[in-house]
Amino acid sequence: MKKPPLPLEAVSSSGDAILDNGLLDRFGAQDRQELLRLLNEFILQSYKVEKEFKDYKALYEWVIEILPQAIWVLNENKSFFYKNSKAIESQDVFEKAKALGFNLEIEHEGKNYLFQNNKIQGKEIITATDITKQKRQERLVSMGKISAHLAHEIRNPVGSISLLTSILLKKVDNKTKPIVFELQKALWRVERIIKATLLFSKGVHANKTPQSLLLLEDEIQEALNQYTYTKEITLTTRIAPTTAHYDLSLLSIALQNFLYNAIDAIEESHSEEGHVEVIAFEEGEWVVFHIKDDGKEVLDKELLFEPFETTKLKGNGLGLALSLQVVEAHGGRITLLDTPDKTFEIRILKGE
Repeated sequence: MKKPPLPLEAVSSSGDAILDNGLLDRFGAQDRQELLRLLNEFILQSYKVEKEFKDYKALYEWVIEILPQAIWVLNENKSFFYKNSKAIESQDVFEKAKALGFNLEIEHEGKNYLFQNNKIQGKEIITATDITKQKRQERLVSMGKISAHLAHEIRNPVGSISLLTSILLKKVDNKTKPIVFELQKALWRVERIIKATLLFSKGVHANKTPQSLLLLEDEIQEALNQYTYTKEITLTTRIAPTTAHYDLSLLSIALQNFLYNAIDAIEESHSEEGHVEVIAFEEGEWVVFHIKDDGKEVLDKELLFEPFETTKLKGNGLGLALSLQVVEAHGGRITLLDTPDKTFEIRILKGE
C-alpha cells in the first residue's frame, strides 16, 4: 500500500519543518503548487527506492540461503555482520577452522569441509563447503584402481591353482576328494570376487537378448552348490516361464550376490537352519524378483549399496554395489521391502 505524501508543513526526523513557512510566502500560488508537486514526487520516489531496496535485500538473502555453502561475514573487529542458516548450524566446525586458520580442508564429525575466505570492502567473507561426497568419490576411484590392479595380478595364480586342483581331484582317493571339493569351492569364491572387482572397476554394460527366465533357475541352483555354509539351509525357487530381454551372465551375478547375502545372514543368525526363497514373475512392463530369507536383519540400510562397505563377517563390500549396477544397466531398481520377512525386490524392464 502506498504511503500518503507528506504535507509541505510536515516535520523532518529532526523535528524541524521541511520547508519554512516564511520561505513559502515568497512563492506565488503557481510556484507553490509546482513545488508541492515536485516534493510529493520526490517522496513517492523515495518510497519506491526503499521498496526496491528491501526487495533486492530479500532476494539476495534468499540466494544466500539456498547456496550449498555455509557463509559467515565478519566486520573488521571480527564480530558477525551476517551468517546464513547453514553457518548457524555449522558454528562448531567454524570455531575449529578458526583455531587452525582458514583456507584449509578440515574433518569434523565424519564430514569433510573446505574453508575459504576473502576480504571485500572491509568485510571478511568465509565459506565452508561440504566436500564429503567428493572426497568419498576420490577414495572410491583410488580403491577401485588398486582393487582392479590386484585382481589382475591374482587372476593368473588363482587360475593355475584351480587347474591343479582339477588334476588333483582325479588322482586322490574317495576319502580325500571332499577336501579337494572344498578347495575348489574356496577357489571359485576367490575367482568370483576377482570377476566382481574387475566388473565394478570397468563399469557394467548389459548385452541383452530375449531369453527365458527359467535359465536363471539353473544358475541359482549351481551358485548354491558352489557356496560354502555350515547350517541346514533350504532353497526354494519359483521362476515364471517368461521371456525377457536381459544379460544372463550379469543378472546371474546379481542374483548370486543376493543369494549369498541371504545365506550369510542365516549363518550369522542364532538359528541352526534357514530358508531362502527366490521368486520371479511378470508385472506389466516389469520382471520382478523377490529374494527372501529368515536370517539376520539388515543392520545399516544406508550402507547396503555402498562399495567397499560391509557389515558382514564374510563380506567384501562389492556384491550389492555391483548388483545395483547390473540392475540399473537393465533399466531397473532394487528395494528392500518394508515387510515382516526380509525381502529384497529387483525390478528390470522386460523389453529392450
